[in-house]
Amino acid sequence: MTEPDRPERHGTPDEHAADIAELERKSGTAARLFDIRSVIGGLFVFYGLLIGAAGLFTDEDALAKAQGININLWTGLAMLLVGGFFLLWLKTRPLRAEPPNQE
Repeated sequence: MTEPDRPERHGTPDEHAADIAELERKSGTAARLFDIRSVIGGLFVFYGLLIGAAGLFTDEDALAKAQGININLWTGLAMLLVGGFFLLWLKTRPLRAEPPNQE
């Protein structure tokens, strides 16, 4: 007798192995999609562009307050570099799903 919420499983072990391999492939794709490095890199690039753009249109009063240093421009450039580093790191060292232990 089977449980009502679990369908009966029929098939050969090879069919089950193929189903498991497909699920592992989908799981690896989902893990790469939600890799924290992509989120951090994307946010740093986005905010770096916003702050850098604000630095391009700085008026003389704001520069005088910062002792002549365009802090928004430099901060935006630094954020772009950090975001680029995270995205490069993601591209060069992607996540790999660990093979299951078959002991």
